Amino acid sequence: MIRTPRLVAGAAGLLLAVGLVGASPATAAPGDIHPGVMTFTAGAQCTANFVFSNGTDTFLGQAAHCSGTGGATETDGCQAGSLPLGTPVEVDGATRPGTMVYNSWLTMQAAGESDPSTCAYNDFALIRIDPADVASVSPAIPVLGGPTGIDRDGVALGEQVFSYGNSGLRQGVSQLSPKQGVSLGTDSDGWNHPVYTITPGVPGDSGSAVLSSEGEALGVLSTLALAPLALSNGVSDLGKALDYANARGGLGTIALSQGGAFDGSLPIVRGLLG
Repeated sequence: MIRTPRLVAGAAGLLLAVGLVGASPATAAPGDIHPGVMTFTAGAQCTANFVFSNGTDTFLGQAAHCSGTGGATETDGCQAGSLPLGTPVEVDGATRPGTMVYNSWLTMQAAGESDPSTCAYNDFALIRIDPADVASVSPAIPVLGGPTGIDRDGVALGEQVFSYGNSGLRQGVSQLSPKQGVSLGTDSDGWNHPVYTITPGVPGDSGSAVLSSEGEALGVLSTLALAPLALSNGVSDLGKALDYANARGGLGTIALSQGGAFDGSLPIVRGLLG
């Protein structure tokens, strides 16, 4: 069952959040916690994006709306309801639940944020990994490798992008997880990067990592557009979201963990396309 959708009407058109409810964590052996694993927050399935650290704790990123409590009319992260910090999050490959320790929606509301672009597209949360599972964490993205750093200058129209989703709708067909596509540009004061990928992000892919053509962390898959660019995805800018978290999140300085060499050849996707 698709989770209650988050719809956003604006310059980018009508958008639908891409999460799932009604699923449960798959059984997985410890030692395989990485970008692309499934996370479950009060039953809502999403996909982890990148690994982060503040020098003391290890975190997985996900979309803030994965812990949202509102309906389709709650379109603004500065107003939308969310589960509280401290909420447990099941993480595939972990022996114990993680804990949501940062949520951009809650942080913006506490700070009295009012900038429209920030409120609409700052969609980022951090899940602290239980210390018992930290040794099992790898920052490398399956198939693709990377991230090699953070993309700070956005992506131009037509630039290649890459992603790795893990929605339960794919029924475990791993060949459909890595995705290659193109940027449709950057808007909303640099906060949003609409993209087309093959295959497009679907419910359950929320929070997925999106990489630039050079393997840098571009952002977090946030929305599925219904109009005017049907089946495109909205990507929240990671650099801006991380800066916001570091300025207001109270967790010290959070840094992206790099995942080694990046390979954008995607032979699996090329095979699917014939």
